[in-house]
Order: sequence, then structure tokens, then C-alpha cells
Amino acid sequence: MTATEPWLRALADLADRSHRLPPDELPVAVNAVLRPLRVSVTVYLVDAEQCDLRPLPEPGRPAAEPLPIDTSLAGRAFTQVAVHAGQGPPPRLWLPIVNGTDRLGLLVAFPPEDADLADEALRDGLRLIAGLIGHLVTSKIGYGDGLHRARRSQSMAVSAELLWQLLPPLTFSTADTTISALLEPCYEVGGDAFDYALNGATVSLALLDGVGHGLPAVLTTSVALAALRSARRAGADLTGLARAVDVTIAGQWTDARFVTAVLAEFDTDTGVLRYVNAGHPPPVLLRRGRAVQTLTEGRRLPLGLRNDRTDVAQVRLERGDRLLLHTDGVTEARDTAGDLFGLPRLADLAERHIRSGLPGPETLRRISHAVRDHQAGPTRDDATLLLVQWSERAAADTEP
Repeated sequence: MTATEPWLRALADLADRSHRLPPDELPVAVNAVLRPLRVSVTVYLVDAEQCDLRPLPEPGRPAAEPLPIDTSLAGRAFTQVAVHAGQGPPPRLWLPIVNGTDRLGLLVAFPPEDADLADEALRDGLRLIAGLIGHLVTSKIGYGDGLHRARRSQSMAVSAELLWQLLPPLTFSTADTTISALLEPCYEVGGDAFDYALNGATVSLALLDGVGHGLPAVLTTSVALAALRSARRAGADLTGLARAVDVTIAGQWTDARFVTAVLAEFDTDTGVLRYVNAGHPPPVLLRRGRAVQTLTEGRRLPLGLRNDRTDVAQVRLERGDRLLLHTDGVTEARDTAGDLFGLPRLADLAERHIRSGLPGPETLRRISHAVRDHQAGPTRDDATLLLVQWSERAAADTEP
């Protein structure tokens, strides 16, 4: 028997059990298939605010404490999307749990005390298990509330509950392109939203900000998001997408509500980016770790307002470029003295984190927390970030 065969058997066993597995029993099933290997695990999911890794409860086992992302070895494994070893006692391995490249949490594995933590068969086997757990968390989360509860430190407002069900995963990568997004405050969102889709070599992008706050703003943004997807799936170009949202919002409400937005299409074969800016803060282009340009063209009125003309701007990106989109809640966050977070501070943070080699999702997590820490008291507006990286190295950094 080869060193990998017991792990493949455990993987197959977990896959077999998964078909009729209730969400709350995921940790039990994982430990059951690993028992013949004398390995036990605890499954952690990242919380909604991306501050802590929170354990999934398992009947008959003491409840584990949440693990802070910023000040723990476990957090380092999560942020770097890499395996780390802890000598204990007891000895353990920390392995990131992802679905594709979307960071979901962490698997803490306790192998036999005489195990070699550097053994590649051990690490590869646990990577396989962690990978399947990522897919199972994603596929099972809609069948119950337990996995949702595990990720929350407080109750979620109705507006946030609605919006989070509509958003795509926070991270998606191909061989040479990575898209990452983050939205705060996660428990009580206003009208911000993001969207992306890959069709062939074309990445469609959208960052939206509905007028107002709370549920009314989220309802407007949700309708705009649905109109965008409907038109995009029917083959509309950027002008058609903007028109579809205009018509849908104007046909649904008569109170002059609107959505600011950046709509874009990026050709990953040629590097050509085409975009429309509907009353939104301009995206920032970063090249070789420096913010070199804000994309200020292609402007029109916000979506939902009567607009007779939509001009589409175009720029050609270079390999290795990053494009950072943001809503005004980022740059207009104020501290106790009333000072704005501002575009220069945003660009500086992005430059520093990119030059340090952090994965894209971690760059956004740190920027988002910097905005939150800068702000005095409760947030006045959503602060949403979307980062596109046209880089094979950046894409590789998002997978374990």
C-alpha cells in the first residue's frame, strides 16, 4: 500500500457520505473518515467581518475558542493561503479551506504525536480533505442555518441578509486573472454591491452604490443587479447593460432613485478594458506596485436617471496591472477630527500591500479594516472594494 492510498480512501468515504449529509454534521463526518488514520480535526470558518476564525461545533467535543486572524499562527495560514505547522503540544497542522480560491476558513489537524509534520504524504492528504470540505461548506450552506450562524458574531440586518444572498463569492481566479471583493459593514449594509462573470476571455465587472441607506437602498441595488445579469446573459454590451438598469429602475419607482456604478468588460487575451462610469468614484490603475492613473472617462449620469447617451471608454492594461474599484464610503470615511480617509491614503495602502506580496483577498481585507479603524463611531456608509489583478503570480497566490 502506498502512503497516499489511506488518504484517498478517506477522501472517497467523505465524498460518499456527503450526498445525504446534513450541514450541522460536517465536522462529525470529517472526523469519522479520518479516524482510521489516527487524525482528528476542527473545522473553522472565517466570520463575516473577516476578523476571526470561528469553530464549527461538534457534539461530544468541548467548544473551541475563535482564533484571531491578525495575531495567530492559524491566522497566518489563512491570510497566506498556506499550510503551517504548530509543534504543540499537541502537534498540529493548519490548512486553509477554500472553495476554488475563495477563502472560507481553516482546518486544524491533530495527527499522531509521532507523526512527522513535514511529511508530504500527510500534508497532501490533509490538503485533499480540506479541499473537499471547502466544496461541501459551499454546497451545504444553503440547506440549513448552522453554517451561517457559525460565521456570525451578531445578528444580521434584513438588508444585509438579502444582499449577501445575491453576491458572488469574494474571490475568483483563473490562470492569469484574480477578482477579489469585500463589503463593509457586513451585518448592516446599505446599497453597495459588486458583481463579476467570466465568459470566455471576457470578465464582466460591476460595482454599484444605491442611493439612500438600509433596506430601500438594498432593494434598489438588488433590482439593478438583477437587471444587469438579465441583460448580460441576453448578450447586451456595456451600453445595453446601462440602458437595462435605467429602464428597470425608472419603470419600478417614481421617486427618482438611482444607482451609481462602474460597469466594465476586461479582455484577458488582449488586456483591453472597456468601461462606463455612472456617477461613481473613478477606478485606480496600479502598475508595478504604484498607482499610476485614475480612470476618469466614460462618464454618464447614475443608472436609473434619464440619460440619452452612454459613452464607453477604453484603456489597455499591461500584464501585472491591478485595477482597484471602490465606493465613496471608502474615501469619505472620517475620523474623530473629521479627516477623510481619502484617495491618497487608499492608493498608498494598496501600493504597500501589493508590493509586500500579499494575496489579493488579503490586501482588500487589510484595506477594509484600515477604513473601519479610521472611522469614528458607527459607519455612515458602505465601504466596498473590488480588485482585479491581471497576473499569473497573483492568481497562483490565491490557491493553497
